This record gives sequence, C-alpha cells and structure tokens, in this order.
Amino acid sequence: MESFKPLPTLVELLSGDAAVVDGSLTIPPSHLDAFAASGLYGAFAPKEVGGLELGFTDACNLVEQLAGACLTTTFVWLQHFRLLSTLLDSDSPENLRSMLPSVISGRVKGGISLGGLLPGPARLTTVATDDGWLLNGDAPWVSGWGIVDKLVVKAREGTKSVASFVLDAALCEGLSVTPLRLSAMNASATVTLTFSDVKVPSDRYVGSQPYAPGLERPEGLRVNGSLALGVARRCCDLIGPSVLDDELRVTREELDNARAEAIHVARARASALAVRCAHVLAVSTGSRSAISGDVAERSTREASLLLVFASRPSIKTALLDRMINGS
Repeated sequence: MESFKPLPTLVELLSGDAAVVDGSLTIPPSHLDAFAASGLYGAFAPKEVGGLELGFTDACNLVEQLAGACLTTTFVWLQHFRLLSTLLDSDSPENLRSMLPSVISGRVKGGISLGGLLPGPARLTTVATDDGWLLNGDAPWVSGWGIVDKLVVKAREGTKSVASFVLDAALCEGLSVTPLRLSAMNASATVTLTFSDVKVPSDRYVGSQPYAPGLERPEGLRVNGSLALGVARRCCDLIGPSVLDDELRVTREELDNARAEAIHVARARASALAVRCAHVLAVSTGSRSAISGDVAERSTREASLLLVFASRPSIKTALLDRMINGS
C-alpha cells in the first residue's frame, strides 16, 4: 500500500478523531468526504470507470489499516461495497447501473439490509404485485442510517429464493426505524428496520438468487476478518514489539491462504486475536485503561463486538471451541 499516497493522511485523520467518533452518534461528514476524495468508494472498481482497481489482497490490507485507525468509519464505508458490486454486475438492470458513476465517486453512498439472507425462518419476505413488490418483516442490523443514501435489500421470496432491491435509505410508508445502542461503533448509526407492506417499484428490483443458507462467501468473510486484524494491529503498535506481532502476521497469512471450507476457522482466530491483543494492551496500559474513552478501553469493546459481527454458525462454533478448549 505504499503506492497509495492519500492513505497516510487519511489514517492520520481517522486516528486523531477516533476517540471523538467513539462517543458520537454518527460519523463526521469530513471522514466520508476524505474517503471520497481518496477514491475509496470505488476501491475495486475498474480504472476505466473511475475506480482504483485495487486487487483483493491490497483491498484487505487497506481495510486492516483503516480499521486500526477508526473501526467505526471503516465499518460503515465497507457496507458500500455491496452496492458497488451490485452495480458493477453487468446482469443488473441498466436503470440501476446508471448510478454507478455517483457510487464510485462516493456522491451516493451505499448500505446493506440482509434480513432475507439470515438462516432460519424468514425475517424479511417479499411478494410480487401487479406494479412492483411488497416487503414485510424486519432487518435486525442495518448500519449507516442517516449516513448512506441507498440500501441493497435482500428479502426472502418464497422458500427457495432471495430477491434483491436497491432502495432509498429513507423513511417511507410502512417502514419504521428502531435505533440500536451498541457497546462499540455506536456512531455507525445501526438500526432495526421493520417493513409493513412497504411498496417497492418494479424498477428497484435487481434480481433473484437461490436461497442457500449454508453457502459461505469466502471473499466477504476474509474482508470482514480485516476489521479484527485492524484492531489487533492497533494494539500491537501501542504495545510495542512482542510475540503478538508474529501471531498477527501468521493470522493474516492464514486468512489470506484459507480455503473456502476453512475460512471460518481463520476468521475465528482473527477475532480471538483481537480480543487477546486488546487485553494485553489494557494490562500494559494499567489503571488508565479502565477509564471510558481510553484507547485500550475502546479497543477492548471493539474487539468484543467483532466476536459476533458478521458471524456465521461455523465461525461461532470455531470461536467457542478456541475459547473454551484452547484449540
């Protein structure tokens, strides 16, 4: 990432404001403007359409560096890439793909509502009507409310399919919003959305895919693992040279090289390492780490939250096995 010149300035901005963001209800607009000015909303978009065209490894390293600086801002920015990837897909409707330049530049920011993908009984469902679709149910975790402009919404269509939509991230008839108070990353403005016969125009429909609750997307799990690596990296930098540096490197390599069937184990190791590094930082810091807002205290809360963020049953099982049995 040494060739990415805007990054050091951005990391400095995020690091300097991280404590303030931790105590805020939302992310400063200046952070989002800085991400846009650095081209990061189009991080993996091709250069011919205005993106940075970062490779996957570079993108993961970038997420790790930014998460170490400010986990909250990085987390909200990361949600944008579901919208970006949707619009980069040539199979998506042309009327939606016309938003692509604004999405790449960051003028239009994206978030996600994945209630229809959650395992178990359907949380968010949709049915087709004569002039569009109806949404009913809830999406329990939607971040960036009041920050993002568009949401990629996934809703269960019957028992075998999931439909995708691109909707305005705004109140409408039948939609209610319940803010959630998080132990960390509270400025991510995370809410629960409840849909009651919310009407969706037909031109907001992206397409449908088979509902496959056991199907893992290793690329997505790897990128999310960079958030935990970022917290661990921050702690290691503050602790100073130790064996944790080697463990961080090995954990990163394990995530990079994990096969699809083993990515959950690597993700569990990254999350557990973030907690361990945060606890070592707290002990090495001393009693000051018990004061709300101290970087060690914040890192401990963030590492704990990342134990359950974007988790899967397989990751949960691997984490519990590691934490209980030490394996």
